[in-house]
Amino acid sequence: PFVKERTDRMRDVALTFDDGPGPYTPGVLSALEQAHVRATFFAIGKMERYFSESTVREIRDGDVVGDHTETHPFLARLSPHEQREELFEQIARIELLGGPRPDLFRPPYGSFNATTIRELQSLHLLMVLWSVDTGDYLQPGVPAIVQRVLAGARAGAILLMHDGGGDRSQTIAALPVIIHELRARGFHLVT
Repeated sequence: PFVKERTDRMRDVALTFDDGPGPYTPGVLSALEQAHVRATFFAIGKMERYFSESTVREIRDGDVVGDHTETHPFLARLSPHEQREELFEQIARIELLGGPRPDLFRPPYGSFNATTIRELQSLHLLMVLWSVDTGDYLQPGVPAIVQRVLAGARAGAILLMHDGGGDRSQTIAALPVIIHELRARGFHLVT
């Protein structure tokens, strides 16, 4: 009911960003645009009230916008009805912005249970986890973020970074180096 990495032999690596949109999302988008790279953004619905211009830009750029719930709760702690509301409200917000209905979902904090799986199936959402957590939300410094990506990079890897939820200037600074180094190692950057 979920994916953590691709299992084929392609040298694809997926760049993914959680917790946006936010004030640092334009910087992430600029870094991606300059390198001609597309990514997957798992957006929080309530953040669209303030930063929807970034989501519109993601859609225009050809990035994928996935569901990261409406308010970023621990889903496993919620009732079935509350979980469905968290999932559906974010879907509706993306559609109202002119984007396609999200078909990808990432659970906040990696928290999900059997109810979550049932709700995702009924809403036709595929849960996308990650194979490399950069820990960028802890602001460990640009070298540490880059090192974590490169240490975990392998064919089919799904890289977890953040464009919202706090100061993401280190993530923005790390992106050009990450993109350059992954390409130098023969990886293709995909959504």
